[in-house]
Amino acid sequence: MPYILIQVTDEGVTKEQKEALIAGATDLMTTVLDKDPASTFVVIDEVNTDNWGVGGEMVTKLRRRQAAARGSGT
Repeated sequence: MPYILIQVTDEGVTKEQKEALIAGATDLMTTVLDKDPASTFVVIDEVNTDNWGVGGEMVTKLRRRQAAARGSGT
């Protein structure tokens, strides 16, 4: 009984994208490990960017800086 946890930031992942992630992860377990899709659980955890960090920086601040750089043409 596989349990797959997919964690993404809460930055507008659509219902259709979530459906694709669930189907794709289930298919991968079926194809690679011959697991029964009916007993494969997929959970998508959307994490607020204030609660996610990369490179020692909060993703919220990183995204703001990236947006400002795009806006200034650099």
